[in-house]
Amino acid sequence: MTDGIVSSPHGSRPNRVDRIMLEVILALIPGTLAMIWYFGWGILINLILAGLFALLTETVALKLRRRPALPALRDLSALVTALLFALAVPPTLPWWLTLLGMVFAIGVAKQLYGGLGYNPFNPAMAGYVFLLVSYPLAMTSWLPPSMLAEQALGFVDSVRLIFTGTPPPGLTWDAITMATPLDQMRTQLDRNLMIDEIRASPLWGNFGGRGWEWVGNWFLLGGLFLLRRRIISWHIPVSMLLGLLVTAGFFWLLDPQTHPFPAFHMFSGGAILGAFFIATDPVSACTTPKGQLTFGAAIGVLVFVIRTWGGYPDAVAFCVLLMNIAAPTIDYYTQPRVLGHDQDG
Repeated sequence: MTDGIVSSPHGSRPNRVDRIMLEVILALIPGTLAMIWYFGWGILINLILAGLFALLTETVALKLRRRPALPALRDLSALVTALLFALAVPPTLPWWLTLLGMVFAIGVAKQLYGGLGYNPFNPAMAGYVFLLVSYPLAMTSWLPPSMLAEQALGFVDSVRLIFTGTPPPGLTWDAITMATPLDQMRTQLDRNLMIDEIRASPLWGNFGGRGWEWVGNWFLLGGLFLLRRRIISWHIPVSMLLGLLVTAGFFWLLDPQTHPFPAFHMFSGGAILGAFFIATDPVSACTTPKGQLTFGAAIGVLVFVIRTWGGYPDAVAFCVLLMNIAAPTIDYYTQPRVLGHDQDG
């Protein structure tokens, strides 16, 4: 090599899995802190439990497959799955349901298919949906945000609630839990109330539910960090949010008293978390640029459809899993043309 001339390869060093996962964890910090602030210590306890159960399940599964566990644990993918799962479930979720969710997410949705890189479904969302279908009451019992809570739960109260299912003395489950903004909106619309009447409740902020809006903002900040660091591309998050907003906007223009303003769908529930951190999973999502645009837009449209006419108030997990099934087909039909070959070549 001559002085001053750098030999090949000239490309930048490829990202390692552990580095990518670490940056995802860093990007989750603002939204995670916001969730702890608004919804209490149960969020932090769920994060710790899910992380421990995920690493334990990963270790046991790899031992059963006669594979070394340490390299898989070091890549941090199981930890990221645990964090995304814990941020999606209620802060009151019993500890044993968190264990079941992690066993299904890591043991079934990931390791049963061969481990990282072979799983056709997003493991965190597979674990979430498994619990939501099996234990719908526990999975929809959310605490109110701190500014609406009659009595905030302390750390000891949260530990007791998660490990024993016992509310604080003098309080019942109905006194410490409430419907999420999405569930509240849907329930009140089913009772033929108008949007203006529904939004008269102190539950609502500027667009979505109070507290939930700020959680969405902080996850959005983390998502922009991932874009800036080129950990993810813009195609899936932008197309997903546009698909959701355009569809919601169309129906809002038709009847603004029976369909909430489009920003409500973006800042209530898991739309932003799903767009930047879940739908962008590099293993189970589409890989071609056109495919990613199709994949994201379809998730956005489906989220609105299920939220409006389906059986679950927040549909991000279901929509991601449905489109995971379609991802290989979408990639097949959106492959870019190879230079020097005709369309049929």
